[in-house]
Amino acid sequence: MNIVVYCSAQDNLDNKYLQLATMLGQWIGENGHTLIYGGADQGLMHATAQAVHEAGGRIVGVLPAVFSHLSEPLCDEMVATRDLQERKQYMIEHGDVFVVLPGGIGTLDEWISTLCIMCIGNDDHRPIIVADLDGMFDSTVAQLDVLYHSPFGRGKDLNRSIVARTPAELLATLAAKTAS
Repeated sequence: MNIVVYCSAQDNLDNKYLQLATMLGQWIGENGHTLIYGGADQGLMHATAQAVHEAGGRIVGVLPAVFSHLSEPLCDEMVATRDLQERKQYMIEHGDVFVVLPGGIGTLDEWISTLCIMCIGNDDHRPIIVADLDGMFDSTVAQLDVLYHSPFGRGKDLNRSIVARTPAELLATLAAKTAS
């Protein structure tokens, strides 16, 4: 199964975030899945890829040409894209399950873009699992719920992302969603 991971490429993060990314990558590799991610050799992206690699999993990096100098050498396949929009499109088209780890505006954009595409395709029920460590995404989840209950939600299930508040909950949810 192709597991798309959206996360930060920021270095010098607290160890709890690196541990989360490492646990996820190890799980992906040990369970024979393929990681599809942003392709950078920094931050949580690198930690996830390194763990997948060490666990024997396959890694597909998707990186805009402007960031080619950040390319992760551990990738089994590197997909070069023109820009961030094409990167998102590739990842959404090729993902079976989506995991959102802590990250910045780019991570948030990837999550919301994926959710938007899925809501437009009414039969698209691929899971999006959000690792809401320390409540980082609480406000976003709450805003999606407000939109869902408003006339602007148009009946779309905007609050359908599955929120995991601990690393153990993330892995248990991922195991359940990849088993079905």
